[in-house]
Amino acid sequence: MPDLATPNLPSRNFDVTEKFYAALGFERHWRDDGWMILGRGDLLIEFFAFPELDPATSSFSCCLRLDDLDAFYRTCRIAGLPEQDKGWPRLHPPRQEAWGGRVGALIDPDCTLLRLIQN
Repeated sequence: MPDLATPNLPSRNFDVTEKFYAALGFERHWRDDGWMILGRGDLLIEFFAFPELDPATSSFSCCLRLDDLDAFYRTCRIAGLPEQDKGWPRLHPPRQEAWGGRVGALIDPDCTLLRLIQN
């Protein structure tokens, strides 16, 4: 197995988090009372229990580097995630950045920012 780093993100409620990410194609790899690992193909996201998290003040984030950003974004839209500027969960459509890359954003139910970056 190659070296690998995975994001460790907060979850106020593992049931809510797992259901949200399942709609985006993630499956459970591991779960106990304090830790959960979800995967979608080669993507892994790990969650730690943080029931006292205030989503409105959360500054957690990570990047998902995707071979097919547009396909993942369509999956998010099909799952019913709204494109909007406020509230959570929500989406921001991919756009070309000044540095040349394409980037979108997903805000999950705990207000964690996941930057969606085209490989």
